Amino acid sequence: MKIIGLTGGIASGKSLVSSILKEFGAKIIDGDIVARMVVEPGERALDLIANRFGRGILNNDGTLNRTALGAIVFNDVKSLENLNEITHPEIKEKMLKMINEIKAEDPDAVVVIDAALLIEAEMADMVDEVWLVYIDYDTQIKRLVKRDNFDIKAAEKRIKSQMPFEGKERFSDKIIDNSRGMEYTRQQVERLWNDIVVR
Repeated sequence: MKIIGLTGGIASGKSLVSSILKEFGAKIIDGDIVARMVVEPGERALDLIANRFGRGILNNDGTLNRTALGAIVFNDVKSLENLNEITHPEIKEKMLKMINEIKAEDPDAVVVIDAALLIEAEMADMVDEVWLVYIDYDTQIKRLVKRDNFDIKAAEKRIKSQMPFEGKERFSDKIIDNSRGMEYTRQQVERLWNDIVVR
């Protein structure tokens, strides 16, 4: 089994790279989906979050109000750190369980952990290689504004809440440049995939 950690900043194009890898046969563990799973009603992380940030971050049905929580954590560094301290260990634990399930079914699988915070959450030790998706800052801002209907200031805040590209680059084995169009990105991913399969 080979485990690839796929990371990159918000709106960098990880989803595109992930979809290409899935098409090639990789088993994808989507960090965003796992992050949602660990804060579902009945999960330990949701109780801890509500205790830390107050019941105001819950909807009437007991589910997490992401907008309310986001308004707190993306305006206060300490609050974001507190949230990460709660969620990151839960996410890591669930991912390890998913990896073991895949391994039991297919020992020769190539598993891709698609996670924006792979490095920040100290999950790089779970993978054999880290692949970083790169995009220039201006394009990242434009995509985030268009995708999530953020204004420029909100987009900048989200980007600054993550480790900068230069920081992630130090932990990365391979870099995929996603700033020059889909076909160019696909060629790079295919080349990296073939290197793994041939090995």
